[in-house]
Amino acid sequence: MLILTRRSDEAIRIGEEIVIRIIEIKGNQVRIGIEAPAEMRIYREELFQRIAEENIRSSTTDPLVFEQLKEVFKKR
Repeated sequence: MLILTRRSDEAIRIGEEIVIRIIEIKGNQVRIGIEAPAEMRIYREELFQRIAEENIRSSTTDPLVFEQLKEVFKKR
């Protein structure tokens, strides 16, 4: 992990397309601005974790559900 010190109005550049700018420091909170291509998804860490957990949960299905679906779609 790279650790940098920045002051208000200073920035960090990641590659050629991403700029992270320190907007304001107030107490123990830091407001940052992120300039990145529109197609790049940017998430807060806690939201990203929830999305990942939900994706895992939705990909694991109870085998009973498949058995019930087989019954529904059985050819007559």
